[in-house]
Amino acid sequence: MSVTDQVAPHLPLLRRYARALTGTQSRGDACVRAALEALLAHPGALAGGEPPRVALYRLFHAIWSGVVRLGEGAPVTSSGIERNVQARLQHMTPLSRQALLLTALEGFSCREAAVILGRQGSEVEALVAAARDEVLRRPSARILIIEDEPVIALDLESIVRGLGHEVTSVARTHREAIAAAEAHPPGLVLADIQLADRSSGIDAAHDIAAAFPVPVIFVTAFPERLLTGERPEPAFLITKPFDPDIVRTAIGQALFFGE
Repeated sequence: MSVTDQVAPHLPLLRRYARALTGTQSRGDACVRAALEALLAHPGALAGGEPPRVALYRLFHAIWSGVVRLGEGAPVTSSGIERNVQARLQHMTPLSRQALLLTALEGFSCREAAVILGRQGSEVEALVAAARDEVLRRPSARILIIEDEPVIALDLESIVRGLGHEVTSVARTHREAIAAAEAHPPGLVLADIQLADRSSGIDAAHDIAAAFPVPVIFVTAFPERLLTGERPEPAFLITKPFDPDIVRTAIGQALFFGE
């Protein structure tokens, strides 16, 4: 099997992870591109005995670590959101966030995450615990939920309130979502992509984000509709049915970049 065939199924998830890690699509895709160029130049990087996805993420992290080190102390000339991201990355422990994202959002075991990060398994477990504590310490935020399924909406409300955040409204349609955001501007949006009246949660979230600079987490049973590479893709995407820990992690990570 060629290198391309081995890595192709994992690229949409790696791009999602890279955006969650860096905070912007441009920075995330730049790191993924650099990793792929390194892989094409040295195809033996996948021959270390690990599953292809683990080896691909390990190579990505080697590139990412180099970018972070090279970027420290560099003059900031990027956009406002990227300046915000860069400042936050310098004041947090990147390894803790990486370990949490790899295990909670990407579904790797602590052993696999240890291989990717080049650390011991026990160290990764400690990093994950530290990152979870940091997520719980995020300041309270106002969160709008766009979800037409009552049971799922209740689950999301419970998770949000359990983290100490406020639910401003639960909207079931595009029109309700826009009205709710205008009445109570949110600090974060949790959105399904297919709503009660067949309207689009994607359009609703984009319209809200255009009026209010807030992060959006998409919660959907149809992730393939968003991970196409044909349009700007979300940094935060949770697949239904979801694990509450994944939702908590995504909320903490999104607020980290969006505050």
